[in-house]
Amino acid sequence: MRFRNRREAGRLLAKALDEYKGKQTVVYALPRGGVVLGVEIAKHLHAPLDLIIPRKIGHPLYPEYAICAVTEGGHPVCNEEEVSRHDPKWFDQALKEARAEAVRRRLLYLEGRPAVPLHGKTAIIVDDGVATGLTMLAAIQEAKDRGATEIVVAVPVLPAEVARELQGHADKIVALEVADNYLGAVGSYYDEFEQVSDEEVIELLNSMRRDHGSNRTNEGKTN
Repeated sequence: MRFRNRREAGRLLAKALDEYKGKQTVVYALPRGGVVLGVEIAKHLHAPLDLIIPRKIGHPLYPEYAICAVTEGGHPVCNEEEVSRHDPKWFDQALKEARAEAVRRRLLYLEGRPAVPLHGKTAIIVDDGVATGLTMLAAIQEAKDRGATEIVVAVPVLPAEVARELQGHADKIVALEVADNYLGAVGSYYDEFEQVSDEEVIELLNSMRRDHGSNRTNEGKTN
């Protein structure tokens, strides 16, 4: 299955999540690309949109090879065998830096707005696709730490073996394609897959806030 762009993937994924309309749900997008899809899903479900911001910790010699992932406040999710091979002082420092970057990005993207309360609600965690699953596992852990009663992973595409792993950590996986022969990169499933900028993320989140405020005003006028 191919998608024209992230917006199209988000709209298709939103329809697959129809059962969550009207329920106590918070949509959590993973920046940056996941925010484009998260906006489409939150609008469709009339649900609040928030962020979970996982950061990878790369191998010291091969930075693109992630050995751990961590969010602003959740427990790290690591390849313990890989982590054990490296200097604990180096790893502790890398962990601190990754957490600090996640916090910095939250302040940048949300401009100091508080997190949406999640306790007792369903968390729908959204990204534009999954490759290894490490950052998604960290996001799931964050949602658990925030008190979610149900965790749904919603992505357009992911490898079959990763889907099986995630099923052991999330309550439900909603995917438009679970690939037995994964193409090796999320972008391979999109016609348009340009990098999403920080400025685009901020504007998307601000537009959601404006729309939410407008809807509340209109509801007040009709009541």
